[in-house]
Amino acid sequence: MNVSPLDQNASVKKVSLREGVDLSNLFGPRDLHLRLIEDGLHVRVSARGNEVTLEGPPEAVGQAEGLLYELAERTIGRRQIQSEDVTRALKAAEANQPETSSSLDTAHILTPKGWVVPKTPSQQVYLEAIRQHDLVIGIGPAGTGKTYMAMAMALAALTKKEVQRIVLARPAVEAGERLGFLPGDMFAKVHPYLRPLYDALYAMMDMDRANRLIERGDIEMAPLAFMRGRTLNDAFVILDEAQNATAEQMKMFLTRLGFNSKAVVTGDITQVDLPPERASGLIQISEILRNVDGIKFVYFQDSDVVRHRLVQEIIKAYNQHGNGTGKGAASAATDE
Repeated sequence: MNVSPLDQNASVKKVSLREGVDLSNLFGPRDLHLRLIEDGLHVRVSARGNEVTLEGPPEAVGQAEGLLYELAERTIGRRQIQSEDVTRALKAAEANQPETSSSLDTAHILTPKGWVVPKTPSQQVYLEAIRQHDLVIGIGPAGTGKTYMAMAMALAALTKKEVQRIVLARPAVEAGERLGFLPGDMFAKVHPYLRPLYDALYAMMDMDRANRLIERGDIEMAPLAFMRGRTLNDAFVILDEAQNATAEQMKMFLTRLGFNSKAVVTGDITQVDLPPERASGLIQISEILRNVDGIKFVYFQDSDVVRHRLVQEIIKAYNQHGNGTGKGAASAATDE
């Protein structure tokens, strides 16, 4: 840390946190969150009870004070603060785009396992786009919550009976390796490709209840190729890993949308696993449909990654190595 107690330009501010703030949650294990604020803003932070003393350059002290109050309010709402939350808030402060809890919490979604709250401004824009448009295309790196947030919106719509069913589709394309012959019936053969969708579903709903809805047909998971010839009415439809849909498959999927239905298409154009001679349908529609009224494109950046902090750095490194596009970019990063 660059601040010295003898620094003549240092400002000292005592911050009193109001009753109800979960101090252990706010400060983090072994005061980890306070140390992150110290390192990120170059201030000295010390806590005694509910009083926090900040020392450093006046502007940095002001930023640290605002950040503490913001995070403290989140703990009152019983929201668990993670080190990644502190890191994102620090980056937002650096960009002069404060990630206030009030602005993000307005877009919260109630799922069977509790509330899902957007963690970045881009996620909030994404949720609002899904609320207001019947077709939304989310494009961005792995780990930005594209599929997770869409799944939360789908479950909320099904719970409120805004739709009669959820349809989840994914291209059956291997990520850089050939799996060869898969044993079993048709379900067993396609199940590995759909596993990420099951993981997202089980994260928001009890497994037994989710399986009952799947058995009843209220939630359907299928490879993209199985969508041909269907009309999807009264449905919330999600196409995941859409960068691996061919141009023909993408057109087929988009024309399945029926009355009172909503569709969300998600993908990462830097992780295309199609053969070189096959065009990605996701890349194509980003040009063809970008000016169509009623369709909303939402683009996520590296800064929106909400996984382990190293994932963000890995994506940046791959993008720099391959100029951010094609096979040389983030093809080895984790799936959404």
